[in-house]
Amino acid sequence: MTKLLKLEEVAMFMLALLLYEQQYPLSWWWFWGCLLLPDISMLGYLANARTGAYMYNFVHHKGVAIILYIIGTYFLIEPLVFIGLVLFAHSSMDRVFGYGLKFVTGFQDTHLGKIGKK
Repeated sequence: MTKLLKLEEVAMFMLALLLYEQQYPLSWWWFWGCLLLPDISMLGYLANARTGAYMYNFVHHKGVAIILYIIGTYFLIEPLVFIGLVLFAHSSMDRVFGYGLKFVTGFQDTHLGKIGKK
């Protein structure tokens, strides 16, 4: 992934931090404590690569995060706002480090390229 795309993801991560600061009443330790929870979706790989990829991609899709955030904001459902922000921030953070959405061929095959040594 090019440096420009990484910078874009850093900016999106910072946007999530700003939105959390502006709109969410919980202390920061909640945000940082939950930031890695979306990776629980990797447990789908225990079943098989296809299930793992579908579970991982659903949880790491920024569209899902944005929809949850919008629904939570519109209907004043604070847990949905929180979940949407954490999912969005986590997905941006993952992409900064080169972890993209997965192909069904295996965890290491992502839309950003192969994970690991080249």
